[in-house]
Amino acid sequence: MNVQVQEIVAMLDMLPEQEQNLAVELLKRIVLAWDSDYTRLTPKEAKELIEAENSGYIDEEDIDWDNLQNYI
Repeated sequence: MNVQVQEIVAMLDMLPEQEQNLAVELLKRIVLAWDSDYTRLTPKEAKELIEAENSGYIDEEDIDWDNLQNYI
């Protein structure tokens, strides 16, 4: 968790429960306005995706199990 997120959490923790609920609803609206279908990647997710794509990992569905000699 980065410093900004920690600061936000600390500030929210100071608020009464009703205002915390209001802040959560506001944050939901902000996130939905930014990415209404949750398909955008954060910078961290984008980096992790690139690393995964370059890892050499092969998805099980992409393996020809009848011809495993092709992967040696």
